[in-house]
Amino acid sequence: MKLAVVGGGSTYTPELIDGFARLRDTLPITELVLVDPAADRLDLVGGLARRIFAKQGHPGRIVTTHDLDAAVEGADAVLLQLRVGGQAARNQDETWPLECGCVGQETTGAGGLAKALRTVPVVLDIAERVRRANPDAWIIDFTNPVGIVTRALLGAGHKAVGLCNVAIGFQRKFAGHLGVDPARVHLGHVGLNHLTWETSVRLDGPGGEEVLPRLLAGHGDAIAADLRLPRPVLDRLGVVPSYYLRYFYAHDEVVEELRTKPSRAAEVAAMEKELLEMYGDPALDEKPELLAKRGGAFYSEAAVDLAASLLGAGGSPYQVVNTLNNGTLPFLPDDAVIETQAAVGRDGAVPLPAGPVDPLFAGLIANVTAYEDLALDAALRGGRERVFKALLAHPLIGQYAYADQLTDRLIAHNGEHLAWA
Repeated sequence: MKLAVVGGGSTYTPELIDGFARLRDTLPITELVLVDPAADRLDLVGGLARRIFAKQGHPGRIVTTHDLDAAVEGADAVLLQLRVGGQAARNQDETWPLECGCVGQETTGAGGLAKALRTVPVVLDIAERVRRANPDAWIIDFTNPVGIVTRALLGAGHKAVGLCNVAIGFQRKFAGHLGVDPARVHLGHVGLNHLTWETSVRLDGPGGEEVLPRLLAGHGDAIAADLRLPRPVLDRLGVVPSYYLRYFYAHDEVVEELRTKPSRAAEVAAMEKELLEMYGDPALDEKPELLAKRGGAFYSEAAVDLAASLLGAGGSPYQVVNTLNNGTLPFLPDDAVIETQAAVGRDGAVPLPAGPVDPLFAGLIANVTAYEDLALDAALRGGRERVFKALLAHPLIGQYAYADQLTDRLIAHNGEHLAWA
């Protein structure tokens, strides 16, 4: 079994490698190719990856290369975890929206649109080269904004599934609160990527015992603290929102916070510098503790589970993924990409029935889906007016004066990545 990781020079990669090594019985990789244009990073990450495999006794071969076509040739699955423009572009995404009084964040709002515009054309080019190399290969997208990128891939006819670590993070935390094995926790996960609510928590599958009320009653304070939302908000909602909902539910408060501290991108850039120095130590043969602060917790477990299911090697029967709506949420178009529990196998992901969705959540889901329609159109066809319309449609913006100003800033900061600008 051959897997390729595009963006293999990422400081995230040792987390992924650790999961591949520990879970080799679930996903028996014989060859793993890390591909990245950044030679210095790739050498450091590749060296650590080989040492991790060796320490844990994994027999697989790890190859590093700058040649994308060679990397994906014969691959059974290709994982995408790239960042067009690097942390410098992310830093811009998180700062210039604040000049207009809007949230600066890399996956939602104006910053998220900028990332989508830079990323979608690059990902589609990679996917086309994967298809030429092996039309049966699965593409697993971890590249943000996952919902828009996955929709672009599926719209172009690629075999793709989107993946995010938010759901598995909730599963692990809830299991800890309840004192049960994480495999027993089944989430009623509803919404879009980075716009989701846990509307139920059941033990032992979708038909199991409902424990969300007990979870909120006994551990609501801890859950609220993790989300940085007041406990009464959770009690009034009766569900657990993704922490990304704080950008919507406490927008102005978040903007003021972001204006008074360094950007997350700046923090991550400093962390990455330290991590890469660690990765260069020939004595290091495991992922360092600092990596946990980088983000992406449990990404490796989720990725292994998904790849194993798609390739027929095992995997959990139900997983939270990003895939086509196809009637699951009747208030959305069939070709919308939702983040939901699905049965996953060789033929892809089939969403489980979601049941009625509270209008309080459905309205925001529909609004952001409409924005994603316009964002994808702007990413595929370009043009200032398309960018403006996408920004105007976003519920975190929604005023024409802001949308105009943000459009100018977005284009000014991203011109080198936008072929049409």
